[in-house]
Formats: sequence, structure tokens, C-alpha cells
Amino acid sequence: MLSTRWPAPAFAAAAVIAMLGVTVPAAGATTHDSKPDLGVPCSADVALRGFTDSLDKTTFEGTPVGGLSAFALLRDDRALALVDNTGTVPARLYEIALTPGKKPLSAEVRDMTTLRRPDGVPYTGADFDGEGLIIEPYGKTVLASSETEPSIRRFRLSDGRQVASFDVPARFRVTPAGEAQVNQTFESLTATSDGKVLYAGMEGPLSADGRDAAGSGRQRILRYEGSSGGTYTPAAQYAYRTDPGLGLVELVALGDDQLLALERGFTAGVGNTVRVYRVSATGVPDVSGVASLATLTDPRAWLGKRLLADLVDCPPSGATAKQPQPNPLLDNIEGMALGDRLEDDTRILYLISDDNNSATQITRVYELSVRIPDEARLRDRALLSATDYQPGPVSGTQLAPTTVNGITPPFPGQPIPGFSAVIPVNRGSKSANRLLAMPDNGFGAKNNSADFLLRAYVIEPDYRSGEIDVRSHISFRDPDRKVPFPIVNQDTPDRLLTGADFDIESLAWDANGTLWIGEEFGPYLVNTDRTGKVLRAPIPLPDGTKSPQSPDLAPGESPTLPASRGFEAMAASEDGWTLYPILEGAKTNDPDQRRRVVYEFDVRAGAYTGRTWSFRVDDPGLFVGDASVLDGRRLLLIERDNNMGPSSQIKRLVVTDLDAAGPDGVLPRRTAVDLLRIADPKGVSTPARPGEYGVGDLFSFPLQSVESVLPLSGDRVVVANDNNFPGNDGRIPGRADDTEVIVIDVPGLRD
Repeated sequence: MLSTRWPAPAFAAAAVIAMLGVTVPAAGATTHDSKPDLGVPCSADVALRGFTDSLDKTTFEGTPVGGLSAFALLRDDRALALVDNTGTVPARLYEIALTPGKKPLSAEVRDMTTLRRPDGVPYTGADFDGEGLIIEPYGKTVLASSETEPSIRRFRLSDGRQVASFDVPARFRVTPAGEAQVNQTFESLTATSDGKVLYAGMEGPLSADGRDAAGSGRQRILRYEGSSGGTYTPAAQYAYRTDPGLGLVELVALGDDQLLALERGFTAGVGNTVRVYRVSATGVPDVSGVASLATLTDPRAWLGKRLLADLVDCPPSGATAKQPQPNPLLDNIEGMALGDRLEDDTRILYLISDDNNSATQITRVYELSVRIPDEARLRDRALLSATDYQPGPVSGTQLAPTTVNGITPPFPGQPIPGFSAVIPVNRGSKSANRLLAMPDNGFGAKNNSADFLLRAYVIEPDYRSGEIDVRSHISFRDPDRKVPFPIVNQDTPDRLLTGADFDIESLAWDANGTLWIGEEFGPYLVNTDRTGKVLRAPIPLPDGTKSPQSPDLAPGESPTLPASRGFEAMAASEDGWTLYPILEGAKTNDPDQRRRVVYEFDVRAGAYTGRTWSFRVDDPGLFVGDASVLDGRRLLLIERDNNMGPSSQIKRLVVTDLDAAGPDGVLPRRTAVDLLRIADPKGVSTPARPGEYGVGDLFSFPLQSVESVLPLSGDRVVVANDNNFPGNDGRIPGRADDTEVIVIDVPGLRD
């Protein structure tokens, strides 16, 4: 690469250093490089491979190496770093030599290019604030964004001269010319590998967009279309919501409308927050015509985000900080570049910090590995009509005769109010075509479900027609009088169990071929044979946990578990000898209301082992909807809110590992898929029914009670809902939700 350097007489090193107030190490001074073991984990998806401070407070040919705000790879061992220059200092690029994949990581400036106007005059801090950088194919030109106006310009690397610039919509101009705030514009810039699409991200919101009540920024990402070496024009805008108090500082295009995003913030006296996200634009609308993003109420109108790592969780690995930091590894990280693929199918990810030419900050280069699975895709979908009544007595007679979502009780038979558990018809089966699906207690309460019979149905989803066939059912009953408390059908021969007796929520096969039910009124574990006959007395928790509906509550005794927070979830080990029932919510007296207790039950002994774990949901208001063993002692759980339709915010599948719990018993977690953002490239969910929400290129499962998950072979997963018949209308407003069974492909599920 040819260099354009500053004339030495005009910009002597001493003068520049004095002007910027930069302290440069004396000749021969050492810099700190980390030597951690390769792959020290920061999260389930990201590991720290190394870092180096070798560029910090150094000079190159009389110029201070600092203020590095963008990083782009020329090849695997060479990168360019863009300076966000200040004052009268000329704008410049540094070429940096790297040692990728080696220990310790090193970075050394090898060359420099001054960025110039078309007339050859250098840009300076007065008219150029470099923040985003793209190296175009063949490495002869670069695109650089500046926050000053803002702008996107093309420069030749041979002489640093500007050869082109691209349009920026008027409202993105810095105030008073537009709605952007000073130093809050095009902080990020990236291009797809074919050079046909550019993305320019706003660091902060436009004045018309602002931040929400929680402090999250309502940012816009501009999509440009064109070709490498040619003209790029604005084609669309996407809505992006940052975490509270953070800004969007870098993007990396992955292709197919997928991105990596880097968010960063700073709190005086505390330090920096730095997070890396995977971002999806699948099915997201163009918001160019939206005057204010504050008016967007549908979460599907926003780009999807999945946290890959919060860098505060990385091991410090010997790093030091010059100012307070929550982790000394952190600083003002602003640049990000994606490197080669490694043997374990992860990618090298480089980050670089901008020291703002300050003595209290560090220029640091980080090398990480990152796993970036493809987005989840909808494979199959089948529906069971909400009014598909099954044979049996009239039900709902204890409900008020009020019409809800077009349906008025009582009901002519036994409705199927969705599924709270879905398991294979035969233990060990990996087929999604024949399932044993179990509703809960019927109508949501003990006092209104006495005429609802507890059953599990054999179902056959027909994914071609999109319909579910109900083939037969198992009736849960207690003819041998194992249940020690009075039940509704107390004196009948079959003693059929009803929704006033138990609230059954989770279901599993054991190694003996018998069924175990997790229920919520006790909460209890209930064991039946494969025909549904109760085999033993319901088993309560040995720690005395009881719900308000528990038959075991003594007079005056206070419950220790809120209503409907019992064993919503239960997984069975692969060998069928161990059960893992999980409380849906926190105990009333638990100081950590995010904790959901995972118990261990020994089938052979018919007793709890005394071992427990803690799974922490993201927010106290979230629930664990179901769980299943993924493999070994890894579990796949549903984490959900209690909303439906456009108000749904969290419906996700999370992977955890019982063998990887911390010393305090808290389980790790990795989000496997956001159920509100599933790609549907084959149109499985269409054509849409009138008023149907959440279908199309971006498929959502915005149903209130997502309560069934079943991993199949490979990366396939079955998910189903409880429709709380007839109260839910998350799919079509005013119409009772059907029961939906979907099959999704989740790339990277078992990584």
C-alpha cells in the first residue's frame, strides 16, 4: 500500500503530541499483552483468545496512534484502523500487522495514509470525524463514514484522495441542518461481501425518535444499495433499539439481512459497557416514511437482537485499566471486524478501543472467537381448531355464560384448551408426526374446572394440510384410590380425575414405560401407567413448598408458592431414571424473584435426591414454560412473558447445562432461538388468514402460554401452545386462539 504522510516540518512529532496531550512511552518501554488460554469463555457463544496494548500511546512517523474508531481487515494478518481525528490533525488510516491465532496477540503499525479532499488538501478534525470503515474488493479503495455532517466517502488508498461521496437523507444531518445530534451519527459502517449493500448505523437517535422510558435508544440503520466502486444510494431504513443508556457503535454485515452489532456506553465512575449482538432484518419493514420511531408499537417492526456476549463477563486475563472499569479488560471499544473461520467453526472477531487520545484510556486490540449460528427457520406448522370438542360430558358449566372471543360456555363436550406438554407417543421416538399431547386443568382455576376431564391425546399433525388429527386419548383416573384426598369423582368406579383435582402441566416417560406428571396445585409429581391409571400417591416436595390450592395446607398455614407457579416444566433424563421438575415461578419468600428452582427426582427410589439448581430468568415477571433434556444433562427450556399478540416481548428457547452450574448452583444460559423471530423462507405460515398476526417472511409465535417444547433429532424442535380456551386471541384479535404445533430448525442448537 502506498502511503501519503504528513510533511515533517509542518507536523513535527513533538508538536502533535503536545497539542493532543498524549503521553508516549519512552523508547524501549514495554506494553502489556495478555496470555490467556485460547478460548477463555465470555459467554456460550464468545471466547477471549487474547488482547494486546502494544499500540497504546505510541507514535508512527511523528503521528500519535490513538483515537482508533474503526477496524477493517485487508487480509488475515493485516488491518486498517481509522482515526476519529480532532482539531487540526489530518485524518488518517493506519495499516496494522496482526498475529491472528497466535499467542500472544500482537499489533504493530506498518504504514499510514492521510485522507484528503478531492483537491489533495488533508481532511482534519474540523471537517472529518472518522468512525466507520469498509475496505472495498481488491483493496484499492475504502469507504469511510464521518460524524461531522455526517457523510460516506470513497478514498483511494494509493494517495488517500477522495473520489466519491454518497447522498445522506436530509433529516440525518446534524442539527440545526437536520435531526441528528452532534457526535451521534454514522458511527458504524459495513458492507455485504458482494459489495451490493451498505449499512450505516446511527450512534444515537434522531430528535424525533428519542429514547424510550427505559433509556433505550430508538436508532435508525440506513441501507444503501449499489456496487463496489460505483454509486450507493439510500434504499431503506430499519428501526433498531439499543439497550438502555447504550449507543450503536459498529456493525458487521453477515449477508442475508443478518448483522453483528456492537453497543457501548460509559458511566462516569463506573466505566464502560460493551455488548455484541447478532441482528436480523428478516421480514423487518422499511421505516423511511415513519416520522417518529416512538409510534412503532409492533415489535416485529424492529430489528431482532440476540445477545452473543456482554464483555464484562470475560475473564480479565491480566488486563489493567487506567480508570474505573467493571472489568479491567474494558475500555471505549468502538471498532469491530470479523476474521477467518476456525477449526471449531467459530470465527475470529477483532475489537479495538478508541482511547480518545486521553491519558486515562487505552488503545487495545482484542481477539475473540464467536459462534454465529444461522437464524431459526420454520419447517412445519399444523393447527387444531379451538372448537374441536372431544367426546365427553358438557363442560364449562361453572363458567359465567359470557361470550369470550366469540365462544359462550357451556361447551358441547370436552374442549382441548391447548397443550401444556408434548412428548413422543413412544419413549425415545424422534418423530414429529405422532405425539402425546396433554392439556392442563381446563379453565384455569380449581373452582371452575370440575367438569373438565384430565386427559392426554394422541395427535397426528398433518403438516401438508396444516391440520392436527386427534386419534385417541388417555384418561387419567384413580380406580385404586391412591390419591389420599377427596376428588370430584370420589365415589365412582373409574374415579376420573378432573381439573378441580389436579392442574397437570408437564409430562414425561420413565425407563419403566410409565408416565410422570408435574402438576401445580400441590405441587405434586403424579405417576400413572401408560393407560393413565394412578400408581401411587401424589408426591409433594420434601422442602414443604405448597401452593394456595394444595390439599396438604394445614388450617392457618401460609402457602410458600404463588398460585399456578408449580411444576409447569419437567424434563426426563435420556435413560429415563431421573426427572427434573422445575417451578414455573419464584417462591413467595425467595429474595431472588428471578430464581426458578430445578429439582432432581430419582425414579428408582421414588424420591427426591435433595439436589437442586437455580435457573435465573431475565426478569422476575417471566416464567419457565416447559423443559426437555437436549442431550446428556443439558436442558432446553421455554422462557416466556404472559403477553400475547403484538404486546409479546419474550418467548424464547434457552439451553442450560446442569453440569456447568456455578458454585452457587446458578445455571448458565444460552438463548437458542427467539420464538417471536423465526424466518419462514418457504412460506409455511402463509397464506395468512384475515387479521392474522405474526405470519409471513418473519414468523412469530406470539401466543400467551407457550408451554411445550420437544427436541427431535439434529436441530429440529417441536413447540406448542396452551390456548387458555377461550380466553386467548394472540393470533387473530377477537377470535379464540387455535392450538398450534410448529417444527423449527434451530442451527447450532446442540453446539
